[in-house]
Amino acid sequence: KTPPPPVAMERKQADYSNLDERYTIQGERYQGQQYSHIYYTRLHHMRTLLHALVPSRKPHLPVTTVLGLEEGKDCVLVGTLYKHMKLKPSILDEYSKERSAIPLVKPHNFMHSDDNLILEDESGRVALAGAIPPAAYVTGVVVALHGKETSAGNFLVEDVMEAGLPPQTVLPSINEDKYVVFVSGLSVGSSTFNPLQFQLLIDHITGHLGDENEQAIASKIVRVVVAGNSVHIAPRFLNGQTVAAKDQPRIAEPIKELDIMLTQLVASLPVDIMPGCNDPANFALPQQPLHRCLFSGASTYNTFSSCPNPHQFDLDNVKFIGTSGQNIDDLYRNSDAKDRLEFMERTLKWRHLAPTAPNSLGCYPYTDKDPFLVETCPHVYFAGNQDRYETRLLKGTEKQQVRLISIPRFCESGIAVMLNLRNLECSTLSFSTSFDA
Repeated sequence: KTPPPPVAMERKQADYSNLDERYTIQGERYQGQQYSHIYYTRLHHMRTLLHALVPSRKPHLPVTTVLGLEEGKDCVLVGTLYKHMKLKPSILDEYSKERSAIPLVKPHNFMHSDDNLILEDESGRVALAGAIPPAAYVTGVVVALHGKETSAGNFLVEDVMEAGLPPQTVLPSINEDKYVVFVSGLSVGSSTFNPLQFQLLIDHITGHLGDENEQAIASKIVRVVVAGNSVHIAPRFLNGQTVAAKDQPRIAEPIKELDIMLTQLVASLPVDIMPGCNDPANFALPQQPLHRCLFSGASTYNTFSSCPNPHQFDLDNVKFIGTSGQNIDDLYRNSDAKDRLEFMERTLKWRHLAPTAPNSLGCYPYTDKDPFLVETCPHVYFAGNQDRYETRLLKGTEKQQVRLISIPRFCESGIAVMLNLRNLECSTLSFSTSFDA
């Protein structure tokens, strides 16, 4: 008796709208402008939001400026925080005549017990003391502070008011399982990259692995998002020297290999690829999309989307926003939290994806906008290239719900993350090619 022919499975689809327009640099001309414009725009935008909060939170207190402070009088100040960090590396240290007595800093973090905060607005700046822990804040965050000026000329903080989670659209009700797969840190071309491991992921997503049950789940994957650091080019080729003719093909090799593998994916379903700090893209945020000419195979498919970093999109009206991880890594270097998800939570409550830009994180010197301001609350917020997989559901005071996802580096962990659009629940796809694992 011949077995029945296999049932053809159809891949589920989801309505996709790309919302990356704010991150694309088009028609902008650099004319030597300074970064002060970004801080001014940020303060102007956030001040409007924070002023609206004061009547409900501190109804009897006047809102004043740094210049209008009166000693001993309770008031509310709105301004941008500056964190003075003695361990933060400075380019000037390299040229100072005498070597600094400060001990060599641990490379991963610039925190010190002597760090202190200063609040700045257009009128002036004032040193802060009291109930505002420097470890939890970074330069560039706009806050409202309740307190009073002391005889020493400091501002003694009694309470900190942050903007909180922005307003959110209602999560659409989707009555069937649909999955989005997130993967980051492929590092094709590095010593830790395992081609078989990535091929297993591709085969699973495209339905070439597993039994009918596995394939039924794979057919519900509607999109793959590759969140940065997809290739690794040997540093010796990037030192500014002319590359020898015999070495030139070796620079292109990792990109060609990635293209071959992405072509298998895009032949089956839509893929978004974002640049990361190691990819052949501009260094400063927002990183512009990787050029289509790098992907001669994958770019011939209309399912291939090269996107900027940060990346914002809707899938069946579920709102996504995410980065390749640089904003969270920089918060880790300059502040303290129990895990990477807490840093992500703070960026939403501060309503700014990258508060440390342009102070310690490279960004484009905009003159009339700050594209990293978060004006509507996403349903899903992801950060790529993190040390490990973590996730939790963040709940806001106005019934907002945000799924936070820290995506691990695939080349080290073999883990991709799968999100269900129906209920925002997360699971992992883990691939191992060693028999003892």
